[in-house]
Amino acid sequence: MKLFVTANHTGAGKTLVSAILVEALKADYWKPVQCGNLEKTDSDTVQELISNDLSYIFPERYRLKAPMSPHAAAAKEGVEIKTSDFSLPETDRPLVIEGAGGVLVPLNDSDTMLDLIKYTGSSVVFVSRHYLGSINHTLLSLEVLKTHDIKIAGIIFNGPDSPASEEAVLRRFKFPVLGRIKEEISVDRKTVLNYAKVMCEPLKRIAAA
Repeated sequence: MKLFVTANHTGAGKTLVSAILVEALKADYWKPVQCGNLEKTDSDTVQELISNDLSYIFPERYRLKAPMSPHAAAAKEGVEIKTSDFSLPETDRPLVIEGAGGVLVPLNDSDTMLDLIKYTGSSVVFVSRHYLGSINHTLLSLEVLKTHDIKIAGIIFNGPDSPASEEAVLRRFKFPVLGRIKEEISVDRKTVLNYAKVMCEPLKRIAAA
């Protein structure tokens, strides 16, 4: 099983959710493109947040210094990201893949994160963070994924309670809700482990489907 974590916003909580999924499934993890903060990458963060000793963190294909969209960060270093240059890691365990930014973030002049999702053949776990404008961003992203026949494994809502926002999304897209992450939490191993226990059963049902 391959799960690609994408979201409605750059700071929606993809790395935290990725760590939760990795812990719940004892999965391996891969961040294909890292932009910015190479001293403390998302891969480093996931490694620090998981408790099990089975999961393997695969190295990034591209490590770019600038905290920018992949295509812009690559251009600053004279690099061109090519979808064909990505090789899906080989593993016998589930694989959690974390995207950079949202669904249509550009990788180069023609390809976006959507093309990478297709290339990996993954199902999507969509992180919808609540903020002013999040309904529109979530619905647009899910519409794009649906239009391109991308399977949605489920949605995880993140942030302050917003039943009205969730209802607006779920009225249009009846995807499984894998969990809800509260606003005021400590991002540490204990928190990840607790959320992993909550999401374990719905994720197992998805894996068995």
